[in-house]
Amino acid sequence: MTKSFEGKTVVISGAAGGVGRAAVALFLESGARVCATDISPAVADLERDAPGDVVAVVADVTKAADVEKIFATAEQRLGPVDVLVSNAGFIISKSAHDTSEEEWDRVMNANAKSFFLMSRRALPSMIAHASGAIVATESISSVVGLPEQAAYCAAKGALLQLVRQMAVDYASLGIRVNAVGAGSINTPFLTRYLEGLDNPAAGEAAIKSAHPIGRWAEPKEIADAIFYLAGPNASFVTGHILMADGGYSAR
Repeated sequence: MTKSFEGKTVVISGAAGGVGRAAVALFLESGARVCATDISPAVADLERDAPGDVVAVVADVTKAADVEKIFATAEQRLGPVDVLVSNAGFIISKSAHDTSEEEWDRVMNANAKSFFLMSRRALPSMIAHASGAIVATESISSVVGLPEQAAYCAAKGALLQLVRQMAVDYASLGIRVNAVGAGSINTPFLTRYLEGLDNPAAGEAAIKSAHPIGRWAEPKEIADAIFYLAGPNASFVTGHILMADGGYSAR
């Protein structure tokens, strides 16, 4: 891999999960310094595995004070932030009439508010340097209605519109804002979901068959899309959602 991010500082949220870890690995291979953050203490493993190149911060990206801690740490130990990967999220599988106000707020905060808070903190430095890239991990739920995903579809839809709006605001300042629309991904979250079904094998088959490509994604496949949008090969791409969904949204 070419060192296309040599000397760059990248902040990645949701870094303890499958896609987040894969993204951290890709940016490290390309020469970047990475601030990896997650609400899970497991994110500390990433710093232990790559001391000096990774700084791990345990934080809640739905809280402005925690977001400030993330960026202050990144800037102090790694330098000005060049790339933000907003990869944190949370899902509740319920229809609107079954969703409590607390559940609605939790999903909206984890998926939409977190992106707003992280971007708001990243942008002043990017504006000052007339350069930067912001990538959000999105979902097929942002472009199609899915059963029992009232809050999640609403949150991901709001996130997509903010990506598009910010792309318009900041394009002339040298900052690109994009998103990856992921289909189902082979992660521990998906495994836990299947284990809770009466017939896990049937559930797995149904999920895979819903994607025309006939399978679900591996975390690195989503990380590859994030990496592309953040990098120089996407220098003329902004306000775009790259659907890495195995053809799901094409139906």
